[in-house]
Amino acid sequence: MSSIIHHKSTVKAVITTVICILLMSAFPWNAQAQERHNMLHRLDSLLSIRYMRADIDTHYIMRPPTKWTIRGRLNVSGAKIMAEGVNDGRRLASELKADYKKTLSMGVSYMGIALNFALNPAKLLGRYNDYELNINSYGKRFGFDVIYQNAHNFTGWEDVQGQERIELPANMLKLQTLNINAFHTFNHRRFSYPAAFTQSYIQRRSAGSLLLALSAQGQKGTLKYNHQSFFKMTNIGIGAGYGYNYVPAPGWLFHLSALPTFIVYSKTSLTVDDNHIPLRYHFPEVIITGRGAIVHQRGNIFYGISGVFNFTNIGDENSLTVRNTKWRSRAFLGFRL
Repeated sequence: MSSIIHHKSTVKAVITTVICILLMSAFPWNAQAQERHNMLHRLDSLLSIRYMRADIDTHYIMRPPTKWTIRGRLNVSGAKIMAEGVNDGRRLASELKADYKKTLSMGVSYMGIALNFALNPAKLLGRYNDYELNINSYGKRFGFDVIYQNAHNFTGWEDVQGQERIELPANMLKLQTLNINAFHTFNHRRFSYPAAFTQSYIQRRSAGSLLLALSAQGQKGTLKYNHQSFFKMTNIGIGAGYGYNYVPAPGWLFHLSALPTFIVYSKTSLTVDDNHIPLRYHFPEVIITGRGAIVHQRGNIFYGISGVFNFTNIGDENSLTVRNTKWRSRAFLGFRL
């Protein structure tokens, strides 16, 4: 009998010891978990303060009341080059267009910190072989667009005075282009570029702003048609423009802005069969960037369209002028959580 009692007490002691060990090991883990939770809470509070504390007039602009934003986008972009001039006393003109690029993208942002990815179905299927990179940032005061394209699928036509039009096939022109446009918003407390293009702000009332702009374009290419031609150009322009956000009713926003810049630095070279052909500066040579957007918000759902347009004009029609056009349009749908 005594052995049975002793055995029961031993089992009870072992169980008690195991429970005590488990409890003792649990306390440090709970403490660490609580410490991590407190650290994340402090980080979230700092992000909230940074996100909501902005130098804006809240009668005109406000932050979304939610922290999370999820959006999907359909992006379409294109490029065109036009040339006009005189050769051996005959006027000539040509136009080349690149294939349209179409991508699908998805993005998630938490209080201004965003993660995005894009997918090009045509490239995955082997139907689009060019390369294009778009980087943009729209802040309260400063913003920029950077567009790089490496394309060789241009097709088009050429007209020479007194001759029939000639169709120009693909892979004849290989072109690399870099377009940069940066801007400064003066009336950033009442006018919001992000409200139109990233939806990280909400425009509550109509407002406009004077804009200061800096534009740059770099381009080089090879043309193989009858003769082998190589050209390279660098252009930098400065200027000013205006942007306006029109709010006709709650939940609606119409944006339009234009940033013309005059080229202050230009370096261009054209070589045809080892013969250098000068391209003289002819005032005015310009780089124009235009933007537009329509945004509608209904509750925590928003959708709309936006676009960016770059146009460059250099040269003289009495010798040779070149016009570059690069554009991107976007349709989007998003949710705020």
